[in-house]
Amino acid sequence: MSDLPPIGPLDSSRVPRFAGFATFARLPRIDEVERADVAVVGVPFDSGVSYRPGARFGPAAVREASRLLRPYHPALDVSPFAERQVVDAGDIAANPFHIGEAIEKVQQDAEALMAGGTRLVTVGGDHTIALPLLRATAKKHGPVALLHFDAHLDTWDTYFGEPYTHGTPFRRAVEEGILDTAALSHVGTRGPLYGKRDLEEDRRLGFGIVTSGDVLRRGIDETVDALRQRIGDRPLYISVDIDVLDPAHAPGTGTPEAGGMTSRELLEILRGLRDLRLVGADVVELAPAYDHAEITAIAASHVAYDLVSLLALEKSE
Repeated sequence: MSDLPPIGPLDSSRVPRFAGFATFARLPRIDEVERADVAVVGVPFDSGVSYRPGARFGPAAVREASRLLRPYHPALDVSPFAERQVVDAGDIAANPFHIGEAIEKVQQDAEALMAGGTRLVTVGGDHTIALPLLRATAKKHGPVALLHFDAHLDTWDTYFGEPYTHGTPFRRAVEEGILDTAALSHVGTRGPLYGKRDLEEDRRLGFGIVTSGDVLRRGIDETVDALRQRIGDRPLYISVDIDVLDPAHAPGTGTPEAGGMTSRELLEILRGLRDLRLVGADVVELAPAYDHAEITAIAASHVAYDLVSLLALEKSE
């Protein structure tokens, strides 16, 4: 590993935020540095959606909204870009016409990026991409604990007879043995289901559920304490579907549900997870065509920033 200090984002006092290359948080590209401790990578893929398309444009929207991010995180008391070499690794070019091939490509490229010890914060794209990302992560760390922020369970079996969609990744992950079934949690779920059986099957797979109503009634601290106890010291993967937020905070998504969490609640829960063994994360389902004034993109960029900051606090492996 190089002894050189990390290369940080462009200085906004010298280069205006609205100018220059649109990398995440105006960070260097991966080809501009000798090493990468944390990489933000996009997966512009939405062929697995069941309702409104458009999440393929999510990575570009998050990068654009991230121009305003600053290098010091006061809530976590960390300057992530000074602690670790954080880079923008560009986009993984997944085949939009073949879901199976796209999944293989995402896993292959994720494994290549992680080979040297780089940890990923992936920006989607639809939630289908969580499966290959979990495969790549488990290949390196073994079965991982999963903290899944979402309005939906995403543990259904098939859609139109197809096993690989944005509503099925975590059932496939449990079936493949890449998740630690003693430490699986949904947070923020709400809204109608196909039937009570959905909950029964989800429970059988090993998931615990903290609904958006639970977060409201219990509060942040109690929610965080329960999640930390369930996760323990296991390697942890965090997957954030931006539709976990109420449509007032995230209108730009493909399957919005009323009654969701606020962006403040989501960020505070994430900040309560410091010192856990976070090994990877994703932020998915931002569909900018349905966004207003970049509300959803701003929320997603801040979620990604908090995930990068949590990784920056982790000890290097």
